Amino acid sequence: MTKRLAEVAKKAGVSEATVSRVLNGRSGVSEATRTSVLTALDVLGYERPTKLRGERARLVGLVLPELQNPIFPALAEVVTGSLAQRGFTPALCARTIGGVPEADYVEMLLDHQVSGVIFAGGSYALADASHEHYRRLTERGLPVVLVNAGVDELGFPRVSTDDAVAVEQAYGHLRSLGHETIGMVLGPEGHVPSRRKLSALLQVSVAADAEAWVERSSFSMEGARVAATKLVERGVTGIICASDVLALGAIRAARRLGRSVPGDVSVVGFDDSAFMTCTDPPLTTVRQPIEMMGQAAVDLLVSQIDEARVLSDELLFEPELVVRGSTGPVRRD
Repeated sequence: MTKRLAEVAKKAGVSEATVSRVLNGRSGVSEATRTSVLTALDVLGYERPTKLRGERARLVGLVLPELQNPIFPALAEVVTGSLAQRGFTPALCARTIGGVPEADYVEMLLDHQVSGVIFAGGSYALADASHEHYRRLTERGLPVVLVNAGVDELGFPRVSTDDAVAVEQAYGHLRSLGHETIGMVLGPEGHVPSRRKLSALLQVSVAADAEAWVERSSFSMEGARVAATKLVERGVTGIICASDVLALGAIRAARRLGRSVPGDVSVVGFDDSAFMTCTDPPLTTVRQPIEMMGQAAVDLLVSQIDEARVLSDELLFEPELVVRGSTGPVRRD
């Protein structure tokens, strides 16, 4: 008990005596201090006293698939900052290989009586994954927001980049440079955003009376290198990738085959994550409006929490093509 008091006091920035007064329901503590102590209790994973358990903390979970891809820390910065401004305490849950699975994070967040959850890039984006833990959230009536496309049947509100517009921008840019043999490196077949990008690619290819070349990959540089190698060996001169990480793998593939970028092969990424201006060459990419999307995700969640509104709409945000050094005119022999 003494250890718990000390940890909670340190986390909340108050004395152990103040923590004791809050936990025992005594007077003489301001509402702000009381909230701070209870939030610290939730964050540290301690159970609230029975008489306090009915009071849901203003704690919000943010569940991410990883932190190695720079786009996810960028989103986390926007979301956590916006939540803090609204008086909520963010609880960041980032999955790692061999670490805590998403379903277990959901159970932990439910145990901590969170007010809501924002997911980015989770199992909801995979059509063939288990979605049972999301249904648990629906059964509890917990507010949830998803960032980017997911399976439709979950019924949660979504904040997404318009994948169709992203592909149109990238494809149109490559065609304007004279590229006629254009391919795409996508995520796994069940990945919903990749499905949307594929649908858009087929449409623009038909309109251009051109063939669409597609390879799939895990969202890793090595996986992209294998996929892009197949495209380049087929004579593809312009490659559109479903993420910046995949684009860096495609550039590596071209170089290992003795091709130059953009002299022989042009590569377009997706995200415009941090440091893409520092790559060699600087990466042409389609920028996701992360700032606006993160703010919108928080707005949707808070409106559900404070107004008890049930939402299921999808907000689509238009991306922006950012032209740098990884694309250039097609080489004519």
